[in-house]
Amino acid sequence: MDIYTIFPTISTAFIVISAVLVAIGWRLIIQGKREAHKKVMIWAAIAAIIFFIIYSSRTIFVGNTTWGGPDDLKLYYQIFLVFHIILATVAAVFGITTLVLGFKEKYAKHRKWGRVTSVIWFFTAITGVAVYTLLYVLYPGGHTKPVWEVIFGI
Repeated sequence: MDIYTIFPTISTAFIVISAVLVAIGWRLIIQGKREAHKKVMIWAAIAAIIFFIIYSSRTIFVGNTTWGGPDDLKLYYQIFLVFHIILATVAAVFGITTLVLGFKEKYAKHRKWGRVTSVIWFFTAITGVAVYTLLYVLYPGGHTKPVWEVIFGI
């Protein structure tokens, strides 16, 4: 594993950890364990923040990996990548909102937002792992380029 794959591997691991913790937190609140739920969800948020710091740092300092698979799949990958990015952005905004509602003890709204946020977060994690798998496991990643060139295939 080299410098170009170690950071994506670590950041992907953190997003998976975050999603697993969200699932555990959801189960805990269903069981009525509010304090345990709160602690686990804070750790889920911390794991997500660590992911974001690693991902952002790599994007800024190294760039993003371009599609290295077959040309006939490139368009499908780019559409999937844009879908993942939009989903991740929505999940982040919803996640912050849900956390704020919980900390402000607005539990009725927190409960409603939390259900939706969790599902979006799970899909974000799954699509993130799919992007990682496509770029680093199934196909050799291409060169690293600035993020806009990678997303739009320029």
